Amino acid sequence: MVETRTCSFCGGGVEPGTGKMFVRKDGSVFYFCSSKCENNHRLGRVPRRVAWTVAGRKALKKE
Repeated sequence: MVETRTCSFCGGGVEPGTGKMFVRKDGSVFYFCSSKCENNHRLGRVPRRVAWTVAGRKALKKE
């Protein structure tokens, strides 16, 4: 079975061989499925307030 990871920003799946892994100096690891997610995380946006993320859809009671 192929190991898939979860995007740290949007909550979507990251297939092996795609996406980007970001490691902070303190050792915390973030996985991003796209540059859109990476840039939103870098800008300090909260996933709950972004409508297209899994957390945002749950917060807005769309799912």
